[in-house]
Amino acid sequence: MCGVVGIVGKSVVATSIYDGLLLLQHRGQDAAGIVTGNHGGQIFSRRSLGLVRDVFQQRHMERLKGQMGVGHLRYPTAGLPSVDEAQPFYVNSPFGIALAHNGNLTNAEELRTSLIQQDKRHLNTTSDSEILLNVLANEMQSICKSKLSADDLFHSVRRVHQRIKGGYSVVAMISGRGILAFRDPNGIRPLCYGVRETREGEKEYMVASESVALKGCGFKMVRDIRPGEAIYFGHDGRVFEEQCTSRSQSFQHTPCVFEYVYFARPDSMIEGISVHHARMRMGEKLAGKIKREWTDHDINVVIPIPDTSRTCALEIAKSLGVMYREGLIKNRYIGRTFIMPGQRERRQSVRRKLSPIELEFRGKNVLLVDDSIVRGTTSQQIVEMVRDAGANRVYMASAAPPVRYQNVYGIDMPAPTEFVAHEKSVDEICKVIGADKLIYQDLDDLIEAVSHSQADVTEFDCSCFDGKYVTGDVTPEYLRRIELLRCDEAKEEQAKSIPEEINE
Repeated sequence: MCGVVGIVGKSVVATSIYDGLLLLQHRGQDAAGIVTGNHGGQIFSRRSLGLVRDVFQQRHMERLKGQMGVGHLRYPTAGLPSVDEAQPFYVNSPFGIALAHNGNLTNAEELRTSLIQQDKRHLNTTSDSEILLNVLANEMQSICKSKLSADDLFHSVRRVHQRIKGGYSVVAMISGRGILAFRDPNGIRPLCYGVRETREGEKEYMVASESVALKGCGFKMVRDIRPGEAIYFGHDGRVFEEQCTSRSQSFQHTPCVFEYVYFARPDSMIEGISVHHARMRMGEKLAGKIKREWTDHDINVVIPIPDTSRTCALEIAKSLGVMYREGLIKNRYIGRTFIMPGQRERRQSVRRKLSPIELEFRGKNVLLVDDSIVRGTTSQQIVEMVRDAGANRVYMASAAPPVRYQNVYGIDMPAPTEFVAHEKSVDEICKVIGADKLIYQDLDDLIEAVSHSQADVTEFDCSCFDGKYVTGDVTPEYLRRIELLRCDEAKEEQAKSIPEEINE
């Protein structure tokens, strides 16, 4: 899960891209990068490992000149923590393209082979984003025109959709010309755009993974980019839109439901759905299940595991008529535990990240609420921490159903054997994490909570919960291959090959 930003402006855009990346920092903490360009075609770049605030110092920002640019935050699902894997990626032919990508291509290996053997393209990293860039560049190369039109770009995107599979949202800067943005035909990964006016009344455009980045940078959201759609924002202020999937192709609009559960910021709107309100409804649904199935509950207090579950926990407490309290204090200088690259890092960070307020736990029957339970590492240690703080009984509720299947569209869930719910009943999971009782959200309730009666979207990618892969190309062999490549054991082996100065 990564964050992408693209801006076409009338003055230097680097600061606005930086601000957009800061607002999307929750989507990736491994690396960050910005590539900018001016109308004359000059390119300026800064990419490095780390958080946005650490990657970009004043001297870097001063060098990022130009009226257009793209930015990226990396959350790795594969590959080494290397500057070479940091985006945006760039190719100089044709025209000069800098590309940032959020998602994962499910046919990356087949594309790699065809790019090298048939298209004679050179690939320098293990990233499927570089593959996507070269597929786009190769299709644009076939146009072979000195003057590039929007129709030429849309033709290239049509060919890209035909060749690649998976979940992807893309922003690409065409040197000296403008910004191209497009989204996978199923709309799995989010992407939206907005507009703002300069003092002179000229329009500037911004594309981002979430609407919160648009608002924070002073852009008014126009809409989400539609599944399969491409939009080209020219440096002259003109905007061109085109649906780049043919009518003969049948695609379901299935955004990733995990965006609403965990990844997206609560102040974002995705597909016209408020993430905050979706999480409120998750709490209402979960409280309804507790009332139906645990009529004689003895919960004294509901306490969220910060931060994502707060909204859900508040609604549960309200519906059940019990106290809501903040009992776990978060160290905000520790990254999001779920997106850390290895099990060792996750284990070490939990107690550094959370500290209990003992007075809120002592002698009470506590319902802890989390957005989801994936590997169980965090849940197990928090339950133990709460017991040590003096809780009488510790119950756990998850706003999402059990995670039992791999996610192949850009979320780091590659190995089912690493999931605490793998081949286990709810009672067995409860025993593993050490809780006195465990309550999961039902999938139908989750879908209803997110879609609700006024939303246009009614279908979602729920593959990590139900094992149904909407792109239709995911085979058992593919799942086994990514499990071997991306499991925690494989990542730890890869880490041993990283130079000492990077590890430090």
